[in-house]
Amino acid sequence: MRVAVIGAAGYVGGELLRLLLQHPAVTDCVATSRSQAGKPIADIHPGVAELTDARFAGLTPGEAARGCDVVFLALEHGESSKLAGEVFDAGPGLVIDLAADFRITEPRLHERYYGSHAAPELVHRFRYGLADVLGASLRGATAIAAPGCFASAAQLALYPLRGLELAAPPALFGITGSSGAGVHARPSTHHPARAHNLFAYSAMGHRHEGEVLEQWRAWTGDATARARLMTHSGPFVRGIYLTLHATLAAQAPVLDAAAVTTLLADSYAGRPFVRITAAPPELTHAVGTNNALIHGVPSTDGRELQVMVAIDNLIKGAGGQAVQAMNLALGLDETAGLRAGSPFPV
Repeated sequence: MRVAVIGAAGYVGGELLRLLLQHPAVTDCVATSRSQAGKPIADIHPGVAELTDARFAGLTPGEAARGCDVVFLALEHGESSKLAGEVFDAGPGLVIDLAADFRITEPRLHERYYGSHAAPELVHRFRYGLADVLGASLRGATAIAAPGCFASAAQLALYPLRGLELAAPPALFGITGSSGAGVHARPSTHHPARAHNLFAYSAMGHRHEGEVLEQWRAWTGDATARARLMTHSGPFVRGIYLTLHATLAAQAPVLDAAAVTTLLADSYAGRPFVRITAAPPELTHAVGTNNALIHGVPSTDGRELQVMVAIDNLIKGAGGQAVQAMNLALGLDETAGLRAGSPFPV
């Protein structure tokens, strides 16, 4: 299988390459980068030094996509919309976009969080690719929008609650590592500003909240359903730790610990990368893996519920989930290329 990663010089591109170069079905992998064309890939991504001695190609997106079975767009938000038409014209079997361009299908919701869409005619070609929820239903997809990192953690916490009667919109408090901001340094990601520090950002309107709302409304059948995502920057490089809090409606049955565990286990039965843990997960246990570690606990009176999720933002929240979605879309083993062990401690 021939694959191409367009825009492969960033952190997400590096993780994609590391996974794809070890994937049993991938025989040829092309990596493009306008800024790094001609440079050895391993100079930018030392983690693949043992896997390839290839260089970044300076091909156009159409040239890179021609003859490929799968094309990954690992570009900054807004760039995929400009290039997707050219990529589709090249005729690859499957296109997977890791930016936010095609995650939201409802035009007004997209405009609220991202402004006007540069390529609205292409939006409905894409399927939203939350792999751990959709599973085998992704089979046959020809274009997939990979979920955002915060959105992945938030939705994995929300999904088991879709059938519960709630007294108010769920609140989701999440903390991400600095790698989530990308490879280019900014004041908020510069090490002296990030180390030994913690701060909120995008208050009352993080962009990933848009895709969370669209999926939450579909799951609940309520077009006005709400959920609030509260995002924070933490003093670590990789990972997202998120806690959901929900209050049950007065008429809803109370939940004890066994019922909460059953609720989570039933929601993710048979999903190979979701692990229901016996205690609140630790972030370092998820880092370096495609796993989502999830734990739920009720209040003593059974009227409130907390769900905790730990993921690696660059793997489960980006490259790993994209490869998982590729496997599902093509009818491959869902776990192919994703079962490598992780380092500990990190």
